[in-house]
Amino acid sequence: MEWGGEYSLDSSNLDCLLNVLPGELEFQQILSDLDEKIKKNSSSIEQCLKDLQSEVNEICTDEILQSTTDCLQWLNKCNFSSLRPSSTQHGELMEFLRTLQSLLKNEQNQEEMILHFLLDLSSQCGVSFPCTPSGTSFELTSSLHAIEDDSTMDVKSLWDDVRLHLRRFLVNRLQSQEETSTNALQQQMKFKTQCIQQLLFLYPESEVLMKYQNMQNKLVSDLLQNCILSSCGETNFDKVVHGYESSIPTLCTMIKEDLYVLSGTIDPSSSLKFINETYLDTITEEMTVLLERLCELQFKENALHIVKANKISKKHRGTVHAVASKEYHKKGRNFCLTLYQLKCLSQLTKLFLLMEEKIEELSTEILLVPSFTEKNKNIQGVLKKASGELLIGETRANETSGLPEQLLQVEEPILLKFGWRDAFKDLSSSVAHCITIAIEDFSTKILQHEQKEEFSAAGYAMSLVNNEQMRESCGAVQQEEQPKRIAKFCSDIMEELDTLLPLALACRDDSLQEIRANFVEACSKVATAVLARLEEKSKDVPSKAPLQDMYAALSTAIYVFQHFTMYGNLMRETSKKPLFLVPVQQYQEFINVLQFQVTNHCVRVCATSILQDAESHHWDDYKAFYEGERCSFSVQMWHYFCCALHHDLWTILPPKTAQEILTDVLEQSLAMLSSRYCQACPSYRRTPQIRIDIAAILMSTADMLWSVCSSVQEFLNPHEDTDLKVYKIHSHCNSLLSVLAILTSPLKNLYKTFLNNCDEHLPQDFPQVFYHPLHWLFCIPSSCSSLLKTPSAREMAAQGQLKLLLSQPYCNLNLLLETLLHHDCLLVKILLRSSRNAVLNHDEQCSLLEQINNKQPTLIETIFTVLSYCTLSPKSLGIAFETYMEKEQLWNCLYNMTVSSCGESEPEVIRCLKLTLINSVKGIVKQIISLMHSWEATENYGTYQHKQIIPESLLKTVPKEWNYTPREMKRKESGKCFTRLAAQAVSIVISKLPTVIACLPPSIKYFFFLAERKMSRNFAELKKAGLLVWNLIVIICRIFEDGNTAELLTGATLDRWSKEKLSLVRLCLESIMGKQKSGPKQVTQKVIQSIEQQRPNWIESQLLKARKLSTDCASVTVESATLEEGGIALGFTEQKINMMVLDICHKPGGSEYLRQIYHIIQLNEEYLKEQLSCENSSEDGVTSSQCLPLTLKGREEQPVFNPFQVYRQSCAKVFNQSTITEWNWDWSNLLPSYLGLDQMTFRVLLAHRWEMKEGADLEDEEKVMVEHLKNVYLTQSTPTSEDKEE
Repeated sequence: MEWGGEYSLDSSNLDCLLNVLPGELEFQQILSDLDEKIKKNSSSIEQCLKDLQSEVNEICTDEILQSTTDCLQWLNKCNFSSLRPSSTQHGELMEFLRTLQSLLKNEQNQEEMILHFLLDLSSQCGVSFPCTPSGTSFELTSSLHAIEDDSTMDVKSLWDDVRLHLRRFLVNRLQSQEETSTNALQQQMKFKTQCIQQLLFLYPESEVLMKYQNMQNKLVSDLLQNCILSSCGETNFDKVVHGYESSIPTLCTMIKEDLYVLSGTIDPSSSLKFINETYLDTITEEMTVLLERLCELQFKENALHIVKANKISKKHRGTVHAVASKEYHKKGRNFCLTLYQLKCLSQLTKLFLLMEEKIEELSTEILLVPSFTEKNKNIQGVLKKASGELLIGETRANETSGLPEQLLQVEEPILLKFGWRDAFKDLSSSVAHCITIAIEDFSTKILQHEQKEEFSAAGYAMSLVNNEQMRESCGAVQQEEQPKRIAKFCSDIMEELDTLLPLALACRDDSLQEIRANFVEACSKVATAVLARLEEKSKDVPSKAPLQDMYAALSTAIYVFQHFTMYGNLMRETSKKPLFLVPVQQYQEFINVLQFQVTNHCVRVCATSILQDAESHHWDDYKAFYEGERCSFSVQMWHYFCCALHHDLWTILPPKTAQEILTDVLEQSLAMLSSRYCQACPSYRRTPQIRIDIAAILMSTADMLWSVCSSVQEFLNPHEDTDLKVYKIHSHCNSLLSVLAILTSPLKNLYKTFLNNCDEHLPQDFPQVFYHPLHWLFCIPSSCSSLLKTPSAREMAAQGQLKLLLSQPYCNLNLLLETLLHHDCLLVKILLRSSRNAVLNHDEQCSLLEQINNKQPTLIETIFTVLSYCTLSPKSLGIAFETYMEKEQLWNCLYNMTVSSCGESEPEVIRCLKLTLINSVKGIVKQIISLMHSWEATENYGTYQHKQIIPESLLKTVPKEWNYTPREMKRKESGKCFTRLAAQAVSIVISKLPTVIACLPPSIKYFFFLAERKMSRNFAELKKAGLLVWNLIVIICRIFEDGNTAELLTGATLDRWSKEKLSLVRLCLESIMGKQKSGPKQVTQKVIQSIEQQRPNWIESQLLKARKLSTDCASVTVESATLEEGGIALGFTEQKINMMVLDICHKPGGSEYLRQIYHIIQLNEEYLKEQLSCENSSEDGVTSSQCLPLTLKGREEQPVFNPFQVYRQSCAKVFNQSTITEWNWDWSNLLPSYLGLDQMTFRVLLAHRWEMKEGADLEDEEKVMVEHLKNVYLTQSTPTSEDKEE
């Protein structure tokens, strides 16, 4: 059928994938695009039916079709094999077949030409050549023309000889194909599909599939035998595993090929049946034979050991043992397997489990996709798929009598059936018996070895290993719950269990259930033994072992608990009841108890040892403590203890548990300190010590608070309901500050604040003044307040955000993203600016080149990718890179973006933008190339271009009745039709542009919206369609211009004809955009005019729609961002950040990009703090003198805690004692905040002042104020001893 009409100008495929969650405007565009495609497809189908109706009415004059409905009914009822045959002379047919036979026998390399010629006859003239089974009677029919059936053996033998020759040619081509690369694999699959379809043109489906199945069967058997039996010596378990490791990837590739090939030729159930019989059954048979051979060898080896043992033993015992061995052999031939052999079997099982999963994915991906499951059976002639590929139908003239019976049969659905587990049945009893022995054996040896090391070692410290290598097996566990260091003996045991786990996971059949039952039982025993060992270890603390052993025992118990939970979840598919219920419950109870013991022990150490300081806390002493120039020893030791605890928890325990323990210890120790200092009654000389101690405690707590809080909200707005422990910490600190204010403030300031010229009576109530929980943070001499904004602002400064991020025990992705987006991406701007100013030394240059060569993302690429993924913060990408683009003068690069230029000279930002746009138009490019291929195949522009021309002698023998027109002549006639092809290609590009823009990430659209603002007037006039639309069309043109790029992008192979036509399409697009340097060619004018004739002003309206979509989306982004900034909620909510992090982690490489940025921030912590502090003083900042490391270097092992180092690095910054003593307290602002203090608390603290004691040495003015305070607050209601205790 000729191309023509408006219905052919559009495509039915929607290639734009929704990689982002579209907004309302994008949804409207996508839905309207789908609606338009449906309308176009319906009109296309209608036009095709009308054309078919007119053609049938011309040929079949006895039956006139009145409407398209009649046409559909006629197609449904029509039996092509029963059509009235026309008279084709027997002599003409014999001459035609003899000419074909002569060409095939006497001329070389004529097979492909003859195949295309026969297909051409079938499609153009409606001739259906019979594809009867080999050896059956000859019969030719036709849908529109039929060949006279003389039923002579001469005609049958001639046709059989011709198609046999062609079959050999096609089979040889199939067997000679080899895979070389990914693109070659795609070409190979298309080639095999074509060969199979051509075979189906010659022979019936059953015969073709049988022949192809035999070929593939032989390939599978040869592959398995070559991989496993090629090495010298006898077969053993090791060789089997290595053989299947190398062969299974190849087998999966072969299965993928055949699923693709068969999906275009036969129905899905037949495809699955073919895969079952050809691959899965063959693999099972080979595996069964192989394992039987291994069983035989192992049984002989065991029997040999028995014979040797019999020679040593007594004769009668040997006889009895031999008889027993024979009986044992008859029962089931059980034999012993070593741990190494069990590991080999487990590895083999794992390979088959992965292969089973892979095959299921392939069958779902290929067979259940509609474009791959089109059924092409019982259709004559040549049909076109939507993608333009040729599908050859075949006639079943000889099977018509059996067709109704086949239709009446109801077959059960065929599913994939991989019976590899059946091959293990003979081994099941031996594996089940030996797996228990092996697990008990290696676990006992590991535990004994650990006990010997403990006794032989000088100390009792537990040997620990990092948990990095076990992350893969614990992939289901969140990072915040993963232990960092665990006991080595436990790691060794669990590693061995992980190796044997696949044996238990594969047990779905009843015959293999014993293996899983024994594995579960053995694991439960091991879990109990390990738990007992951990309990012993925890009891040795602190008498025999250091406190770190308790942390290690807790971390190890959590690790084992998570492992067995994972085992239970993996086996839940095959078992309805929980298999590890008892061990999991035991470990859960042990973890809860041990975590309580750790917290209780630390608090008890603080209470009984660290905070017991008689010399420092001798408050009645009339001598100053170190002349009032330092804090108490106990306070300093408490700070050291908290730092050491922080170090140990952060390096051993899971992050979440570590934070919980540190929070509990900090809160309970602060409660003790608050209670003790509330009861202190210092002398005049010891009052400054109270002030110094409390200030030191508060400053130390302020430093620890960053590690305790896991979010900005928890730090700035702790609630009593959700963040109780943090809220209590703030409450204790505010209590301590009230002690400092009431107990140590100057008497004159206290008097003015709390009496304020009152009369001699007690006020009924203090004014109710509310103060924020963070009130104490803004009242102490600490740098903490500079990292925070006012509590009412509910926002944190950039330095505080960075400190909170780096104080966490792990890479908190939510907090990381919030830090990157904070304060208009200030930290990102510093990273970009610093990477721009970095001057690399030789080693760093080599490392950077290695990173580029290994295709590892650089810092700029990583930041760009992460911010482009932030769909809920679309402005971030543009804001972060705006200054960088201006300083690097990169805006102009967006106006002349190319495709082929890449490498060292191309800026990284431009390369990232370009790749994003190329990926967005990849679907359009594939569709245009598919259109070219379908046009080429239908019109035969390229079919014979580089091959033989049909000989004149053959053309003369074609029966005249068939009305065959050679393609060479038709090609000349249809050359003028190329205008319609180009118009169709251009229409596809223009129609797809709005949908492509709708599916682009909002951050990319806003980036180009921002770039348009930077454009000069000349560029703005040139790009009326918009910068984004301009660049999309320019990239499509560059791809069409460079055929190599198009081939790499799509995996298709383009001949010279296709490249020429793509180049012409490029000229048309450039003409539309006004980008052609010279005047438009006549051909391009014709193409554009043909589109305008069918759709007036359609091109302009599509371009305006695309521009409006990009600008409207960007303007909506700006408006929403402006409203957000002017509203109540500043910054990003936790829910919004969490949604963005989940979205990023689900994108390719998202989580790895975030971690790479985090590690770079870690490596440059001090430098970034310095730059952030400079940003506060100057808006533009200062140029960085220190170069930023651009490569990720492996961090060294965490050093052992050193209190002297803590003093130098931490104490000097956290609480500098000279700063505390010299701090000028603003009492006039501090004391009024405590007017809302509880009256009883105020009285107790007031009574503890040294001035209130009997016999205090006071001046006359002080005596008057003291007497007034006593009369108002103390005399009228003297506190009792119980009140003092409270």
